[in-house]
Amino acid sequence: MADKKSYYVNMVEAKDGKMSEVLNFNFGGHHDIAAMVERTRQAGLFAKDKHAKEFVLAMRFMHHVLKKNPDAAIFSEFAPQFEEFKKKVKATVGCGCNCEQK
Repeated sequence: MADKKSYYVNMVEAKDGKMSEVLNFNFGGHHDIAAMVERTRQAGLFAKDKHAKEFVLAMRFMHHVLKKNPDAAIFSEFAPQFEEFKKKVKATVGCGCNCEQK
């Protein structure tokens, strides 16, 4: 079993020269987010490095929500498509950990 990692997400809005916290939360799992971003960046999927970061976070957050809410009606059509997309991403950039998860 891979080591569990814990991340703290903090979003701050910059507006009119002022910074204000919008939201924050803890997020965890066994994936190495930094390694996933680096693999995605190296794969050259996006023109800008920031898009690799956004993509990896979006994928991890969506995967986590789908996994924790498998019976949510809102995801009934999307979940299978997301799983297929996730497989394509993993085939291109890898998983980001040493697990055997699919």
